[in-house]
Amino acid sequence: MKRILTLAGAFALGLTVSISGVAQQQTDRPDNTGINVRDRGQNSPTADQQKDKQNDLKMTQDIRRSIVRDKSLSTYAHNVKIITQNGMVTLRGPVRSQEEKGAIEAKATEVAGVKHVKSELQIAPEKNQQ
Repeated sequence: MKRILTLAGAFALGLTVSISGVAQQQTDRPDNTGINVRDRGQNSPTADQQKDKQNDLKMTQDIRRSIVRDKSLSTYAHNVKIITQNGMVTLRGPVRSQEEKGAIEAKATEVAGVKHVKSELQIAPEKNQQ
């Protein structure tokens, strides 16, 4: 009987720790609501508007692969939006620095060409400044 109570107590303690951990994670998550609203503007292309044209899909894939392979870039940089329509690439989202912004633009330009890349990348403020 003692063993059952001990197991039940350990389970309850574990459940409490688990729930408080989830609550902590939810409050620490970044709030990208403002950025996401901006990205749905009528004049800005969104990823769902990218058609299934093979050339556009390949271009997006090549740019994404180049960005993700660069381990010096932040998670923000690895997750920028890449939208390709009729050979024109739009880059959108937050990055951590001017250097990251330049690196991503250079990778896109290498694949698509200078005249085919439109950058709407923004430098995100540091966490302690938010």
